[in-house]
Amino acid sequence: MISHNARKALVTGITGQDGSYLAELLLEKGYEVHGIIRRASTFNTVRLEHLYQDQHEPNTRLFLHYGDVTDGQRITNLVLDLEPDEIYNLAAQSHVRVSFDEPMYTVDVGAKGTLAVLDAARQLCKRKPVRVYQASSSEMFGDVREVPQTEATPFYPRSPYACAKVFAFHQTVNYREAYNLFACNGILFNHESPRRGETFVTRKITRAATRIKEGLQDKLYLGNLDAKRDWGYAKEYVEAMWLMLQHDEPNDYVVATNETHTIREFLEAAFQSLDLNWQDHVEIDPRYFRPTEVDLLIGDYSKARDILGWEPKTTFAELAQVMVEADWELAREERFAKAYSQRTAEQT
Repeated sequence: MISHNARKALVTGITGQDGSYLAELLLEKGYEVHGIIRRASTFNTVRLEHLYQDQHEPNTRLFLHYGDVTDGQRITNLVLDLEPDEIYNLAAQSHVRVSFDEPMYTVDVGAKGTLAVLDAARQLCKRKPVRVYQASSSEMFGDVREVPQTEATPFYPRSPYACAKVFAFHQTVNYREAYNLFACNGILFNHESPRRGETFVTRKITRAATRIKEGLQDKLYLGNLDAKRDWGYAKEYVEAMWLMLQHDEPNDYVVATNETHTIREFLEAAFQSLDLNWQDHVEIDPRYFRPTEVDLLIGDYSKARDILGWEPKTTFAELAQVMVEADWELAREERFAKAYSQRTAEQT
């Protein structure tokens, strides 16, 4: 049974990396969690399956609703029907390189979708208080104006994705100031995990390295190896999201590690942990270069530390190791399945 005292959270983008970790955290804290998922011909809830399996009474506190942030009326209807205490807007077309190929869709989801969520929250506030978290991005800093980047660093976006996020950031501030809405921007720097999508560079590296180790592939094709990023662990970053909405006053926070590493360094860490030389297997493919590159991102998280008491715990090397171990298990399963399939074919 649902406790009438349980806080209720609504999460857009719940099927993604961050959404699944956030749902996990909120359920652990006793929330009733509602997620919005897009209708598709195949299920895209693999990151949430363990949450159904782990509960003593399946589906008692986790509910999924069909919807899309680009459909403003549907979002408003859901928010007014569910009356959540907290809304976490994580929905986005989040791949920066893909945003150059699909700029209109990227902006529809990242910019106009955020506006739909904010306005639905504004309408709900006429009935009851609600707190909103907006997933902002370090990509907004783009061609950085200062190092490291803080909440006061000017934005200089370098992709359709980043431009959409800048719009969403300012709309969040605007709704906070114009309507007294409790709304926070979390300016998250790169955050990775074994649940990261396989088209993102860190996961692409750990997936390929472990498949190479198991003899399932030989080459990995990448773009700019000199780009520097501030990489943290996604599971820790969702705690910062939650903490922002527990504070007395709404504010905007950088969530980062204050360390920067090149893609080349991540390559070295991943391949070395498998006793492999990455230079034997990696080739540069111009198709993976962005039309405009972001060369250096490093975030100063001191405001989040001082006000929220949040700081990162997992080191760069530990993060790479966690991802390698998870993908190595997948690679071994794939090799065993392939070998079994070949034996079966030979016997028939």
